[in-house]
Amino acid sequence: MNKTEMGSPASGNCSSGLQNYGSESDERKRKRKESNRESARRSRMRKQKHLDDLTAQVAYLREENSHIVAGIAVTTQQYVTIEAENSILRAQFLELNQRLDSLNEIVEIAGGFWMETGQGGGVIGYGGGGGGFYDGVMNPLNLGFYNQTLMGSASTVPADVFNCC
Repeated sequence: MNKTEMGSPASGNCSSGLQNYGSESDERKRKRKESNRESARRSRMRKQKHLDDLTAQVAYLREENSHIVAGIAVTTQQYVTIEAENSILRAQFLELNQRLDSLNEIVEIAGGFWMETGQGGGVIGYGGGGGGFYDGVMNPLNLGFYNQTLMGSASTVPADVFNCC
């Protein structure tokens, strides 16, 4: 066969080969399109699943955040309450410290007074038996009052409990 015979319509081999090639090509195109459609469908499904997962995560994180915010509010309220109580206790401490200093000053003055007037009975705890303030309160062998517990709170202690003047 020469070139003209191959290309001529009289030769049946060439045209059926082209038709086969065309139908094979069309089949490959059709399969490729179908494969691309399936791949695009899977891609859309993955994208939708990812979007659903992110939406669920956002909902979870928002709920967790609201719990944390509520916890912070409770903790802040407790802090404010404790800070107020602490301020009251500090003020009471300062007031009691001042009263103690005043009482110690009074005891020093009174002790010196009784020593000068001879009402103390001499050396503390020995002889004299004066029986006055000095012997009953200032006697170092009479330490029972040091073991007494001082109890009170901001709401139960009256303001003038130690008012001695």
